[in-house]
Amino acid sequence: MQRTFIIFKPDCIDKKHVGAVLGRFEQAGFSIIGLKMMHLTPALLRVHYAHVAHLPFFPRLEQFMSSRPVIVAALQGENVVARVREMLGPTDPKKAAPGTIRGDFGESGMINVAHASDSVENGILEIDRFFKPGEIFEIDPVALSAS
Repeated sequence: MQRTFIIFKPDCIDKKHVGAVLGRFEQAGFSIIGLKMMHLTPALLRVHYAHVAHLPFFPRLEQFMSSRPVIVAALQGENVVARVREMLGPTDPKKAAPGTIRGDFGESGMINVAHASDSVENGILEIDRFFKPGEIFEIDPVALSAS
């Protein structure tokens, strides 16, 4: 079972799409193993977005992502990293097909509903970065299927 990390961005919360997006992940068979609302600090954002922190658009990204609290989630499931990214669609909603999350709810490359881990390794790192010990709950898929 893989794990992935999701940030429901400020636009997702402002437009009240969190339930619809989270529902899509649950309908796809993924288990929610962590979920909380938090404010993203500039220091945390610089670590999380270190790969783009040197680029000219980063100050706008930092301002947007820290403009209000966000909801972060950890999901577990078969091939969850690739499947969640497929469900989201491309980063640019204009290139995302209808029926994808960004195609249905996104506006721009930054205002695009959610961040999702891009690899299994980054999913582990990001979950550890945003969740404290005791905030992630083990889900036994065998027990779930038996109930």
